[in-house]
Amino acid sequence: MTLVPFDGFRAFPTLHCVTGSMRHIYQFRGQEVGEELLLGLGAGVGFIYWQQKGQPPFLGGRANMSKPDKDGFEVIAGRRTGVEIAYRTTSSAKKARSELLADLTSGIPVMVQVEMGYLPYFNFDGEYHFGGHVVAIVGYDEETGTVLISDRDEEVHPVPMETLETARASKFHPFPPQHGHWTFDFSGQRPPQSSEVQTAIQAAADAMLNPPIKNFGIAGIRKASALVPEWQTTLDPDQLRLACLNGFIMIDATGGTGGFLTSK
Repeated sequence: MTLVPFDGFRAFPTLHCVTGSMRHIYQFRGQEVGEELLLGLGAGVGFIYWQQKGQPPFLGGRANMSKPDKDGFEVIAGRRTGVEIAYRTTSSAKKARSELLADLTSGIPVMVQVEMGYLPYFNFDGEYHFGGHVVAIVGYDEETGTVLISDRDEEVHPVPMETLETARASKFHPFPPQHGHWTFDFSGQRPPQSSEVQTAIQAAADAMLNPPIKNFGIAGIRKASALVPEWQTTLDPDQLRLACLNGFIMIDATGGTGGFLTSK
């Protein structure tokens, strides 16, 4: 049996993993909404400079992340297009598998959070880890236990279900996936209102100008501008190499962008 995407799914290259996966889901449901609009509506434009102990520095352009007490960019962008989006995590691999299969066996694409380091088509060989990556699962073959993943490129990637489950269960920081996935209800879909666009712009501007800590927003950009030139003396060779790889994947359009949505 040749594994093919669900009927009605069309793969195309995207600019950012989250907005790209969302756009694929929207298009599958007959709704054309651009990535740039989705990112803007969710006040998702931002900046972060982060370094945990024992980890290489991380630079990213995404903002408005979901928290237990706060809706994130995806949920807010959905609300402003009349789509009810819910983000769920679980510590149970069994529950995560059951929920995923319920949708896939019904022919419905699923947007999930994964660890890049475990996806075979990236060829990282366990050297690089980033658990904040998002993909759409757009096909499933129960007989072989294989899923089809739609990522940022125009191809779809067959991956064993066991490998996908490993990528969803990764414990690597700073963004362990926790079997994260999103559900979509398009019953109330509508164009965004002008007032919602204005609110999104104001929220993004306020987050950049008044961040909660100096690692975010404009303050984070200034912090990065001071610390990045020191990497060659403050980081060992392995950390420096991974920090530069982080920057390539999170900022450069050919690597990933991390939310910057730069043109190719």
